[in-house]
Amino acid sequence: MNRAEKVPEISVILVNYNDRHHLEDCLSSLNKTVVDIPFEVFVVDNQSSDGSHEWICEHAPGVQLIANTENVGFARANNQGIQKSRGVYILFLNTDTAVEPGAVQSLLEELRSNSTIGAVGPALFCGERTFQVSFGKGVSFFREIFQKLVLNPYYRFRLKKESIKREVGWLSAACLLTRKDILEEVGLFDENFFLYFEDIDLCVRIREKGYVLEYLPQARVYHSGGASTEGLELFSRYHYRKSQLYFYRKHNSKVAGTLLRLYLWFNFNLLLVWGYLKGAPDMNERRVLRGLLREK
Repeated sequence: MNRAEKVPEISVILVNYNDRHHLEDCLSSLNKTVVDIPFEVFVVDNQSSDGSHEWICEHAPGVQLIANTENVGFARANNQGIQKSRGVYILFLNTDTAVEPGAVQSLLEELRSNSTIGAVGPALFCGERTFQVSFGKGVSFFREIFQKLVLNPYYRFRLKKESIKREVGWLSAACLLTRKDILEEVGLFDENFFLYFEDIDLCVRIREKGYVLEYLPQARVYHSGGASTEGLELFSRYHYRKSQLYFYRKHNSKVAGTLLRLYLWFNFNLLLVWGYLKGAPDMNERRVLRGLLREK
Protein backbone atom coordinates (compact mmCIF):
# COMPACT_ATOMS: atom_id res chain seq x y z
CA MET A 1 0.00 0.00 0.00
CA ASN A 2 0.98 3.63 -0.32
CA ARG A 3 2.46 4.29 3.13
CA ALA A 4 3.06 8.00 2.76
CA GLU A 5 3.20 9.66 6.16
CA LYS A 6 0.78 12.42 5.18
CA VAL A 7 -2.94 11.88 5.59
CA PRO A 8 -4.22 9.57 2.81
CA GLU A 9 -6.33 11.22 0.17
CA ILE A 10 -8.44 8.12 -0.41
CA SER A 11 -9.63 5.51 2.06
CA VAL A 12 -10.50 2.24 0.32
CA ILE A 13 -13.03 0.05 2.14
CA LEU A 14 -13.55 -3.60 1.30
CA VAL A 15 -16.09 -5.77 3.10
CA ASN A 16 -14.98 -9.39 3.08
CA TYR A 17 -16.97 -12.54 3.74
CA ASN A 18 -15.23 -15.78 2.81
CA ASP A 19 -13.68 -14.30 -0.32
CA ARG A 20 -9.97 -14.89 0.20
CA HIS A 21 -9.93 -16.32 -3.33
CA HIS A 22 -10.41 -12.85 -4.87
CA LEU A 23 -8.92 -10.67 -2.16
CA GLU A 24 -5.30 -11.00 -3.27
CA ASP A 25 -6.07 -9.95 -6.85
CA CYS A 26 -8.15 -7.00 -5.66
CA LEU A 27 -5.44 -5.68 -3.34
CA SER A 28 -2.77 -6.30 -5.97
CA SER A 29 -4.71 -4.28 -8.56
CA LEU A 30 -4.90 -1.33 -6.17
CA ASN A 31 -1.16 -1.42 -5.51
CA LYS A 32 -0.36 -1.59 -9.22
CA THR A 33 -2.82 0.96 -10.55
CA VAL A 34 -3.28 3.65 -7.90
CA VAL A 35 -0.15 5.75 -8.33
CA ASP A 36 0.71 9.23 -7.08
CA ILE A 37 -2.32 9.21 -4.76
CA PRO A 38 -1.77 8.49 -1.07
CA PHE A 39 -4.32 5.91 0.04
CA GLU A 40 -5.12 3.52 2.86
CA VAL A 41 -7.03 0.26 2.74
CA PHE A 42 -9.46 -1.18 5.28
CA VAL A 43 -10.69 -4.75 5.02
CA VAL A 44 -13.71 -5.30 7.25
CA ASP A 45 -14.01 -9.05 7.71
CA ASN A 46 -17.44 -10.41 8.63
CA GLN A 47 -16.28 -13.52 10.52
CA SER A 48 -14.95 -15.38 7.48
CA SER A 49 -14.18 -19.06 7.93
CA ASP A 50 -11.95 -19.45 4.85
CA GLY A 51 -8.73 -18.18 6.41
CA SER A 52 -9.16 -14.61 5.14
CA HIS A 53 -8.25 -13.12 8.51
CA GLU A 54 -5.02 -15.11 8.76
CA TRP A 55 -4.10 -14.45 5.12
CA ILE A 56 -4.45 -10.68 5.56
CA CYS A 57 -2.30 -10.69 8.71
CA GLU A 58 0.43 -12.71 7.00
CA HIS A 59 0.42 -11.42 3.43
CA ALA A 60 -1.09 -7.92 3.55
CA PRO A 61 0.56 -6.10 6.48
CA GLY A 62 -0.27 -2.68 5.00
CA VAL A 63 -3.99 -3.40 5.19
CA GLN A 64 -5.91 -2.22 8.23
CA LEU A 65 -8.03 -5.18 9.29
CA ILE A 66 -11.29 -4.80 11.16
CA ALA A 67 -12.21 -8.32 12.29
CA ASN A 68 -15.83 -8.76 13.32
CA THR A 69 -16.88 -11.65 15.55
CA GLU A 70 -20.12 -12.03 13.58
CA ASN A 71 -21.44 -11.25 10.12
CA VAL A 72 -22.81 -7.75 10.66
CA GLY A 73 -23.83 -7.22 7.04
CA PHE A 74 -22.58 -4.99 4.24
CA ALA A 75 -23.96 -1.65 5.44
CA ARG A 76 -22.71 -1.84 9.02
CA ALA A 77 -19.31 -3.19 7.96
CA ASN A 78 -18.81 -0.31 5.55
CA ASN A 79 -19.78 2.14 8.27
CA GLN A 80 -17.09 0.64 10.51
CA GLY A 81 -14.53 1.37 7.81
CA ILE A 82 -15.83 4.89 7.25
CA GLN A 83 -15.61 5.71 10.95
CA LYS A 84 -11.94 4.68 11.09
CA SER A 85 -10.96 6.24 7.76
CA ARG A 86 -8.75 9.32 7.44
CA GLY A 87 -9.15 10.05 3.73
CA VAL A 88 -10.98 12.99 2.21
CA TYR A 89 -12.47 10.55 -0.30
CA ILE A 90 -13.97 7.11 0.33
CA LEU A 91 -13.78 4.35 -2.26
CA PHE A 92 -16.17 1.45 -1.67
CA LEU A 93 -14.90 -1.62 -3.48
CA ASN A 94 -16.04 -5.23 -3.58
CA THR A 95 -13.43 -7.90 -2.89
CA ASP A 96 -14.16 -9.63 -6.22
CA THR A 97 -13.05 -6.62 -8.26
CA ALA A 98 -9.80 -5.69 -10.00
CA VAL A 99 -9.14 -2.04 -10.80
CA GLU A 100 -7.80 -1.21 -14.26
CA PRO A 101 -4.97 1.34 -14.67
CA GLY A 102 -6.21 4.92 -14.42
CA ALA A 103 -9.67 4.00 -13.14
CA VAL A 104 -9.34 5.41 -9.64
CA GLN A 105 -7.54 8.50 -10.94
CA SER A 106 -10.35 9.16 -13.44
CA LEU A 107 -13.02 8.79 -10.78
CA LEU A 108 -11.12 11.08 -8.43
CA GLU A 109 -10.57 13.76 -11.07
CA GLU A 110 -14.26 13.73 -11.96
CA LEU A 111 -15.33 14.03 -8.33
CA ARG A 112 -12.86 16.87 -7.76
CA SER A 113 -14.01 18.73 -10.87
CA ASN A 114 -17.38 19.83 -9.53
CA SER A 115 -18.52 20.24 -5.93
CA THR A 116 -22.09 19.34 -6.92
CA ILE A 117 -21.05 15.78 -7.78
CA GLY A 118 -21.87 13.55 -4.83
CA ALA A 119 -20.51 10.23 -6.09
CA VAL A 120 -19.10 8.61 -9.22
CA GLY A 121 -19.03 5.03 -10.42
CA PRO A 122 -17.11 3.22 -13.18
CA ALA A 123 -18.02 0.75 -15.90
CA LEU A 124 -18.12 -2.74 -14.38
CA PHE A 125 -17.26 -5.60 -16.71
CA CYS A 126 -16.88 -9.34 -16.22
CA GLY A 127 -15.62 -10.36 -19.64
CA GLU A 128 -14.05 -8.92 -22.76
CA ARG A 129 -17.42 -7.66 -24.06
CA THR A 130 -19.69 -8.29 -21.07
CA PHE A 131 -20.67 -5.28 -18.98
CA GLN A 132 -22.79 -5.19 -15.84
CA VAL A 133 -25.57 -2.67 -15.39
CA SER A 134 -24.28 -0.78 -12.36
CA PHE A 135 -26.59 2.24 -12.37
CA GLY A 136 -30.21 3.18 -12.84
CA LYS A 137 -32.80 5.85 -12.36
CA GLY A 138 -35.30 5.67 -9.52
CA VAL A 139 -36.55 2.49 -7.84
CA SER A 140 -40.30 1.99 -7.73
CA PHE A 141 -42.53 -0.92 -8.71
CA PHE A 142 -43.09 -0.07 -12.38
CA ARG A 143 -39.60 1.40 -12.80
CA GLU A 144 -38.07 -1.82 -11.52
CA ILE A 145 -40.07 -3.86 -14.02
CA PHE A 146 -39.10 -1.50 -16.83
CA GLN A 147 -35.44 -1.55 -15.74
CA LYS A 148 -35.28 -5.36 -15.65
CA LEU A 149 -37.28 -6.07 -18.80
CA VAL A 150 -36.21 -3.19 -21.04
CA LEU A 151 -33.36 -1.06 -19.75
CA ASN A 152 -31.03 -3.79 -18.49
CA PRO A 153 -30.98 -5.72 -21.81
CA TYR A 154 -30.56 -2.42 -23.67
CA TYR A 155 -27.78 -1.19 -21.38
CA ARG A 156 -25.89 -4.50 -21.59
CA PHE A 157 -25.72 -3.96 -25.33
CA ARG A 158 -25.18 -0.19 -25.18
CA LEU A 159 -22.46 -0.23 -22.51
CA LYS A 160 -20.09 -1.99 -24.89
CA LYS A 161 -19.86 1.30 -26.79
CA GLU A 162 -20.56 3.76 -23.98
CA SER A 163 -17.99 6.56 -23.82
CA ILE A 164 -19.88 9.58 -22.48
CA LYS A 165 -20.46 10.15 -18.77
CA ARG A 166 -24.06 10.39 -17.68
CA GLU A 167 -26.01 11.59 -14.67
CA VAL A 168 -27.87 8.71 -13.01
CA GLY A 169 -30.24 8.04 -10.13
CA TRP A 170 -28.16 5.44 -8.33
CA LEU A 171 -24.78 3.69 -8.56
CA SER A 172 -23.59 0.27 -7.43
CA ALA A 173 -21.34 0.16 -4.37
CA ALA A 174 -19.33 -2.61 -6.02
CA CYS A 175 -17.14 0.38 -6.88
CA LEU A 176 -18.24 3.83 -5.80
CA LEU A 177 -16.20 6.93 -4.96
CA THR A 178 -17.57 9.73 -2.80
CA ARG A 179 -16.40 12.28 -0.24
CA LYS A 180 -16.33 11.52 3.46
CA ASP A 181 -18.01 14.80 4.36
CA ILE A 182 -20.94 13.92 2.09
CA LEU A 183 -21.33 10.56 3.84
CA GLU A 184 -21.33 12.32 7.19
CA GLU A 185 -23.88 14.80 5.87
CA VAL A 186 -26.33 12.13 4.72
CA GLY A 187 -25.75 9.80 7.67
CA LEU A 188 -23.61 6.90 6.29
CA PHE A 189 -25.23 3.59 5.27
CA ASP A 190 -28.58 2.65 6.78
CA GLU A 191 -27.75 -0.41 8.89
CA ASN A 192 -31.32 -1.70 8.65
CA PHE A 193 -30.15 -3.09 5.30
CA PHE A 194 -28.14 -6.26 5.87
CA LEU A 195 -27.39 -6.92 2.21
CA TYR A 196 -28.64 -5.35 -1.05
CA PHE A 197 -30.31 -1.97 -1.69
CA GLU A 198 -28.11 -0.19 0.87
CA ASP A 199 -26.16 1.47 -1.95
CA ILE A 200 -29.33 2.60 -3.74
CA ASP A 201 -30.69 3.99 -0.48
CA LEU A 202 -27.44 5.89 0.09
CA CYS A 203 -27.57 7.30 -3.44
CA VAL A 204 -31.18 8.44 -2.94
CA ARG A 205 -30.16 10.33 0.20
CA ILE A 206 -27.14 11.88 -1.53
CA ARG A 207 -29.39 13.16 -4.30
CA GLU A 208 -31.93 14.46 -1.78
CA LYS A 209 -29.15 16.73 -0.47
CA GLY A 210 -28.85 18.29 -3.93
CA TYR A 211 -25.83 16.38 -5.27
CA VAL A 212 -25.67 14.58 -8.60
CA LEU A 213 -24.41 11.06 -9.30
CA GLU A 214 -22.30 10.26 -12.35
CA TYR A 215 -21.53 7.08 -14.25
CA LEU A 216 -18.06 7.39 -15.79
CA PRO A 217 -17.42 4.73 -18.48
CA GLN A 218 -13.80 5.80 -19.03
CA ALA A 219 -13.03 4.24 -15.63
CA ARG A 220 -13.15 0.45 -15.88
CA VAL A 221 -13.24 -2.11 -13.08
CA TYR A 222 -13.45 -5.88 -13.46
CA HIS A 223 -16.16 -7.41 -11.27
CA SER A 224 -16.80 -11.15 -11.17
CA GLY A 225 -19.95 -10.63 -9.06
CA GLY A 226 -21.69 -12.62 -6.32
CA ALA A 227 -18.53 -13.96 -4.69
CA SER A 228 -19.69 -13.55 -1.09
CA THR A 229 -23.10 -15.15 -1.71
CA GLU A 230 -21.94 -18.00 -3.93
CA GLY A 231 -23.54 -21.22 -2.72
CA LEU A 232 -25.98 -19.25 -0.52
CA GLU A 233 -28.91 -18.94 -2.91
CA LEU A 234 -31.71 -18.95 -0.33
CA PHE A 235 -29.74 -16.64 1.98
CA SER A 236 -29.19 -14.26 -0.92
CA ARG A 237 -32.79 -14.29 -2.12
CA TYR A 238 -34.12 -13.80 1.40
CA HIS A 239 -31.97 -10.74 2.09
CA TYR A 240 -32.60 -9.31 -1.37
CA ARG A 241 -36.35 -9.40 -0.86
CA LYS A 242 -36.13 -8.28 2.78
CA SER A 243 -34.07 -5.25 1.77
CA GLN A 244 -36.33 -4.55 -1.19
CA LEU A 245 -39.40 -4.48 1.05
CA TYR A 246 -37.66 -2.18 3.54
CA PHE A 247 -36.51 0.15 0.73
CA TYR A 248 -40.10 0.41 -0.54
CA ARG A 249 -41.39 1.22 2.95
CA LYS A 250 -38.74 3.91 3.29
CA HIS A 251 -38.86 5.56 -0.12
CA ASN A 252 -42.06 4.57 -1.95
CA SER A 253 -45.80 4.98 -1.53
CA LYS A 254 -48.07 2.46 0.20
CA VAL A 255 -49.53 1.63 -3.21
CA ALA A 256 -46.08 0.71 -4.54
CA GLY A 257 -45.41 -1.38 -1.44
CA THR A 258 -48.72 -3.22 -1.84
CA LEU A 259 -47.98 -3.94 -5.51
CA LEU A 260 -44.58 -5.33 -4.56
CA ARG A 261 -46.08 -7.59 -1.90
CA LEU A 262 -48.70 -8.89 -4.35
CA TYR A 263 -45.96 -9.59 -6.89
CA LEU A 264 -43.85 -11.43 -4.30
CA TRP A 265 -46.85 -13.45 -3.11
CA PHE A 266 -47.49 -14.56 -6.68
CA ASN A 267 -43.79 -15.21 -7.29
CA PHE A 268 -43.31 -17.30 -4.13
CA ASN A 269 -46.37 -19.44 -4.87
CA LEU A 270 -45.29 -19.89 -8.47
CA LEU A 271 -41.97 -21.24 -7.20
CA LEU A 272 -43.85 -23.65 -4.97
CA VAL A 273 -46.00 -24.91 -7.87
CA TRP A 274 -42.90 -25.30 -10.02
CA GLY A 275 -41.32 -27.32 -7.22
CA TYR A 276 -44.32 -29.65 -7.08
CA LEU A 277 -44.22 -30.13 -10.85
CA LYS A 278 -40.58 -31.15 -10.57
CA GLY A 279 -41.49 -33.48 -7.72
CA ALA A 280 -39.26 -31.71 -5.23
CA PRO A 281 -40.92 -28.71 -3.59
CA ASP A 282 -38.59 -26.81 -1.27
CA MET A 283 -40.83 -26.30 1.76
CA ASN A 284 -38.08 -24.57 3.71
CA GLU A 285 -37.66 -22.01 0.93
CA ARG A 286 -41.42 -21.50 0.83
CA ARG A 287 -41.52 -20.97 4.60
CA VAL A 288 -38.62 -18.52 4.63
CA LEU A 289 -39.65 -16.43 1.66
CA ARG A 290 -43.36 -16.26 2.43
CA GLY A 291 -42.49 -15.35 6.02
CA LEU A 292 -41.14 -12.07 4.64
CA LEU A 293 -44.65 -11.02 3.65
CA ARG A 294 -45.79 -11.33 7.28
CA GLU A 295 -43.08 -8.99 8.51
CA LYS A 296 -43.98 -5.38 9.12
